[in-house]
Amino acid sequence: MATVDNELLQAACEAGRKAYVPYSKYTVGVAARTESGKTIVGCNVENSSYGLTLCAECALVSNLYLQEAGKITEFVCVNADSEVITPCGRCRQLLFEHSIRGVTKIWVKADVCIMPDDLVPYAWDALIN
Repeated sequence: MATVDNELLQAACEAGRKAYVPYSKYTVGVAARTESGKTIVGCNVENSSYGLTLCAECALVSNLYLQEAGKITEFVCVNADSEVITPCGRCRQLLFEHSIRGVTKIWVKADVCIMPDDLVPYAWDALIN
């Protein structure tokens, strides 16, 4: 049985430890490998206008472009207990648009990965196809 790569999991856990979560206390860290071979990370950053909180995946995608790393080939999201969790709906679409269909592995449990099309079966992809 395949499991999430420990190095990628640890990168997500370390990113999560840098999260700013004074309101929810819910830490999220993410890590992705890219087609250029880089490991990119992100963490959630809250603010008092809770709806404007930045999800960890948003930070990751921003870093993806800042580092000119290309598309995501593998992705994992964790909570403060280092448990692999699934991204929220908004971030599922974000990951879908910055992944490689049929290639990218998105870990939804430590031993379960799915493809972007399975993460967002009816994704808005008019700009991609």
